Amino acid sequence: MSGPRAGRLRQATARLPVDPFIASLLGTVGIAALFPATGGAAHIADDAANTAVGLLFFLYGTRLSTGEAMQGLRHWRLHLTVLACTFVVFPLLGLAARGLEPHILAPQLYPGFLFLCLLPSTIQSSIAFTSIARGNVAAAICAGSFSSLAGIVLTPLLAALLIGGDAGISAHSVADIALQLLAPFLAGQLLRRWTAAPLARHRKALGYVDRGSILLVVYTAFSAGMAEGIWHQVPVPRLLELLGVEAVLLAVMLGVTFYGAGRLGFGRADRITIVFAGSKKSLASGLPMATVLFGGHAGLTVLPLMLFHQLQLMVCAVIAKRWARQPAAEVAWRDDRDDRAGHNRDAAPAQRRSAPA
Repeated sequence: MSGPRAGRLRQATARLPVDPFIASLLGTVGIAALFPATGGAAHIADDAANTAVGLLFFLYGTRLSTGEAMQGLRHWRLHLTVLACTFVVFPLLGLAARGLEPHILAPQLYPGFLFLCLLPSTIQSSIAFTSIARGNVAAAICAGSFSSLAGIVLTPLLAALLIGGDAGISAHSVADIALQLLAPFLAGQLLRRWTAAPLARHRKALGYVDRGSILLVVYTAFSAGMAEGIWHQVPVPRLLELLGVEAVLLAVMLGVTFYGAGRLGFGRADRITIVFAGSKKSLASGLPMATVLFGGHAGLTVLPLMLFHQLQLMVCAVIAKRWARQPAAEVAWRDDRDDRAGHNRDAAPAQRRSAPA
């Protein structure tokens, strides 16, 4: 098909709310449902997925510049705020959601929902949305990188503490995370001096490696899930209820990050970074961790994560574009107003101390 009709089709496809990568994930789930890996093929697929995950985190290690990390430490208040949202506020909301069990949130989906709340923030999408909304992009790069690095350690520990035996998580599986994820990441950091430049020249091809690794992990997870009969365990109404709960979770975190950053005195650019980095969860980190921590139960566990990932992309894309359309004069006026408000809050105690009795 060519000509005007092909052009209209491309324009219509570009306006679709479904992210192309999510479409690939859904297609992979469909392939796993129709042609699951079983027997010897399952062992081969598992070995390939483990190798791909190791390569994925090795590449993550090569991308984090030590100089960028040191420069990012200057924004330590921003990074602590993002880490607190990611590894404190999110888990607390996940624990509170246990009260929705079993009437609103299906018991078999709750471990995956709680696991979602324990994951680190994203890197790529946080940077992209921060850039669109004219936020602090350098801070977004560091915040996402610090969160991902912290998540390699904190996520399995929190999962063992808060989910534990309910999902079969053991000390051995937590150690496997360190072996399969942390070791390749550190190797990438150590070899970065020699590998960073060649890898940067092939960034586009490496993007396919990233996504291909994740798709392979999804295929193996859902192949194992087919053996368990996950689609018989979760009817469509339960999935819709899960989507509603996740929509509320995302709305709460967007509100907490936006108004919380304002109360803490951050300017507009940093506030944007906190909203986008503090309200998201990483699919790229979550899928490999789920396969290690949950083993054969990973197929059911990653369902909440896949739904939340698509939801956060759609909502944050709308927010970023809306903020990008704000007139420069309005933005400057709001920044000046916030600065005056912060100055008045700081000056008030001093004025009260100098006032006559």
